[in-house]
Amino acid sequence: MSDINMAADTISNEIPLPVDAIPDSSSNSEHISETLYIQNLNEKIRIDVLKASLRGLFKSYGEVLDVVAHNNLRMRGQAFVSFASADVAKKALKEVKGFPLYSKPMQISFAKSRSDAVVRRLDAEHYEEHRQQRLQHKKTTRYTNPLKQKFRAQRLAAETDGPAVSAPRRPAVQMPDEYLPPNKILFLQNLPESVSKDQLMALFSQYPNLHEVRLIANKKDIAFVEYIDEGSATVAKDALHNYKLDGENKIKITFARK
Repeated sequence: MSDINMAADTISNEIPLPVDAIPDSSSNSEHISETLYIQNLNEKIRIDVLKASLRGLFKSYGEVLDVVAHNNLRMRGQAFVSFASADVAKKALKEVKGFPLYSKPMQISFAKSRSDAVVRRLDAEHYEEHRQQRLQHKKTTRYTNPLKQKFRAQRLAAETDGPAVSAPRRPAVQMPDEYLPPNKILFLQNLPESVSKDQLMALFSQYPNLHEVRLIANKKDIAFVEYIDEGSATVAKDALHNYKLDGENKIKITFARK
């Protein structure tokens, strides 16, 4: 995703409120929304890659209107995914809740309010009114929101405590494969020795933007799969990790080391 697209997303995508952001005057415990509020996301993943991964994961349930995620302290590890239909969002929540995206199970609930993208699509006539109400709510809760108060206290404590005493330097340890940063090349392990390039091409071409499959001549149980971009590689990795190609052994898929 280009910097221009990222900037456009930041400008146009406004954050809906999570379920517990404002009191619920309704006794209806079955509240649903077109927007999902996602927590416990891996904070080490770049925001553009994370957004592309979420969009790729959820688009199979229906049209994704918007994905909102930011790397500021308050929003880190969280995101919002908006659909054109509350029923689609409900189905996605039911089936994706707990899915281990980047090795962390996602915690998913319904957002309390509609996102700007949803209102623009489903109720364009009242979009400006909705936007003004959201901005007013944001303004009035700036100093009363418990979460914001917590972050302000943490920031103040960090500023007043002074520089921390540096810890003894530890020897460098190679990062495990599972925690390597995303890139467009996937590293496959535990492949059956009989696997062919055509088999892998057929498997990984189910996901868009496949570029190349490379087998290793003297090491038949490993291979490399390259996509056009990181987002496409991420979607394929999350979908096919632990896939049983021969019905028995699970394929291990990680990002390749650079």
